[in-house]
Amino acid sequence: MKKTILSLMLLAGTFMAKAQDGHFPQHEVRFNIFNVIALGSVEVGYEYYLDKHQSVALDVLINDTYNMSIGRQVEDFNTNSMQLSYNYNISRRDDGSGFLVSPLLKFRFGDYQATSDTPKIDMDSFIIGLGAGYKWSFNNRFVMGPYANIGRNFSEEVTDEFTKIEFSAGFNLGFKF
Repeated sequence: MKKTILSLMLLAGTFMAKAQDGHFPQHEVRFNIFNVIALGSVEVGYEYYLDKHQSVALDVLINDTYNMSIGRQVEDFNTNSMQLSYNYNISRRDDGSGFLVSPLLKFRFGDYQATSDTPKIDMDSFIIGLGAGYKWSFNNRFVMGPYANIGRNFSEEVTDEFTKIEFSAGFNLGFKF
């Protein structure tokens, strides 16, 4: 009987500790609405929260354009990319809201052709960079916020046609679960 009561007390204590701590969702899916509207490309991502201030994220960019296609036509790009980032929330809030700093690695693959008369440029490249942004979290479920990234491209063929420094920005809408 003592073991049963002790077990029930430990189990109740576990639930009480969870109730006091509150539930913090560890998963987030998001969508960059800015890219669809302004550039005609799609960016979706998944973020896994290590704790309330740290997370890792994987973003997939379909029809990714270099430097947001400044001075280029979006339809000339046949590129996709994957971006891995570590995100650190520097605010003291515990709901995931606040300023974010994100070192990142990005891998782009595909090609670019300015006109049908020009040769295709192999856009396969490795980019290392840093991002920053802000995230608002509503009821610890719905999230949104702007971000900007700057990175260095290490492909010689790409940097011969474009600059070595790449800039991107967006506005994410997401859901935590």
